[in-house]
Amino acid sequence: MLLLVSLLCLTSLIFLAAAPAQTANPAGNSGPARTGYVGNEACAGCHVSIYDSYMKTPMAHASGPAIENLRPADFVHDKSGVHYRIYTEGDKVWLSFERPGGSTVNDKRQLLYFIGSGRRGRSYVFAVDDFFFESPINWYAYRKVWDMAPAYGNTREIPLNLPAYATCLRCHTSGMQPPLKGTENKYSTPLFTQNGVGCERCHGPGAAHVTDTNQTTAAAMVRPEMVRPAMVRPEMLNPAKLPAERRDSVCMQCHLEGNVAIERAGRHGYDFRPGDILDDFVRHYVLAGEGSSGLGANSQFEALAQSTCKKKSGDAMSCMSCHDPHSSPPAEQRASYYRGKCLACHGKAFGAKHHADRPDCTACHMPSSLSVDISHTEVTDHRIQRRPELSPQLLQDSSSQNSTTRNPSPTLIPFPYSKEADDDIRDRALAWQSLAENGSQEAAAQADRLLHEAAKQFPDDPAILSGLAYVELNHGAVEKARDLYQKALALDSTLIDAAANLGVIEARSGHPQRAVELWQGAFDRAPADSSIGMNLARTFCESGRINEARASVLRVLRFNPDLSSAKKLLQLLDADPPGCGL
Repeated sequence: MLLLVSLLCLTSLIFLAAAPAQTANPAGNSGPARTGYVGNEACAGCHVSIYDSYMKTPMAHASGPAIENLRPADFVHDKSGVHYRIYTEGDKVWLSFERPGGSTVNDKRQLLYFIGSGRRGRSYVFAVDDFFFESPINWYAYRKVWDMAPAYGNTREIPLNLPAYATCLRCHTSGMQPPLKGTENKYSTPLFTQNGVGCERCHGPGAAHVTDTNQTTAAAMVRPEMVRPAMVRPEMLNPAKLPAERRDSVCMQCHLEGNVAIERAGRHGYDFRPGDILDDFVRHYVLAGEGSSGLGANSQFEALAQSTCKKKSGDAMSCMSCHDPHSSPPAEQRASYYRGKCLACHGKAFGAKHHADRPDCTACHMPSSLSVDISHTEVTDHRIQRRPELSPQLLQDSSSQNSTTRNPSPTLIPFPYSKEADDDIRDRALAWQSLAENGSQEAAAQADRLLHEAAKQFPDDPAILSGLAYVELNHGAVEKARDLYQKALALDSTLIDAAANLGVIEARSGHPQRAVELWQGAFDRAPADSSIGMNLARTFCESGRINEARASVLRVLRFNPDLSSAKKLLQLLDADPPGCGL
């Protein structure tokens, strides 16, 4: 959420949201060493049938080079009047954008990768100066249309500065490069080392297993007396044989959303490895309120938890009870396949008398419905209701609902539930703060209270300090906010929002040079954040440093070329005499 601040000399400086959910990685930019991974092809030699069937699944094709199975685009967005095209020139893929009528916005970006198998949709990724961004347009498979990226359907300007966040890439790719330290979307290349969701995303690194298998094979070809006694063959991790919490974590790493997700202190979601407990890296929270029927169904996991099937089966039921990760049933076999899964528990006798003439159990008990928060997409109701609603509303953004109607007294519940997570004041405080940034007054009140308590328990946590600083700033306690931001930055100098907000405080306090130093560092690491660049440009202009102001505006436009405020300021700076428009 952006909060505009009027100043006597520096108007239009912008306070930025604290974004406390982002936590630092003091050790560097790469998390645990990414060694021991060998790729799908190393598995194919021994597991031919599994490999062949898996390569036909959507997960195996969740990402890859843009040229692969390219879906061209050619459409005009009505609200902005922009004509978008996706096309090839030789072996390269391009996104072009143009607003007809003499506009200066007429350019293109080379698309490097696709994200999304195409079963539900597909987006593309491009890079500017090694900062990676999502295409402003997406393909939506359900309605077979090209349209704007989610939440940008009403935009009047071209959103070319949508960062490709690690939270998105880690679920659609394998061997993802973590973002460089202090950045949100600057990556080493190649962006990922293997297309799609590979075998090792669920089974763990396979180098030791492959090496020992090869050694065993070679040993069989030599004299028995030459074979090492007690040779141990490392086994690959089988999620089905793990304890329930670790088994489910393998699927939850990508199929659990919640209303808000908070990375644990010093951890990142992309640090997770099969066999770990996801909650040790990321905590998910869902909203529930008095009078509600249960947890909001934001993804398959939360919805399944509400089902009678799961409640009665407990840990015996998992995603793999119904889904084979290695294959997808053909369309013509889908109904019989899933009916078989249902009857494995309910019995053939029940199936013979329960609507035997309607073999598709999912059509009645797991109907599909349009998503309410991502246009043009369908979702399946995993609540497995006995008498489903005619139009189940899934994927609801509970934080945006009217708190006086559907959710009068919202509470945040950790999912999966554990008392440890429920008692963790740090993560709960940051979760409320994340919801407060979306404009929820109830969330803001909760965040205010909990952040003060959390700061007493975690006085050296930069995310808590930064979040509390933002709260104090909203209360007008500028000096308290300044002190908290300074402490947060002393612990982690790479916090972008803390530096940006402290820069505004310094500018208001008559210290423009200190503000410039803070903003320059932040803008170098987050050039897609146009607010920081515009603050820099206006401050330079007010100080008479026209060339530096122009350079800042040009950098803003390099990453956000359709930003009207930047285009207007550049015209003023290029005038004779130059002006600042303040």
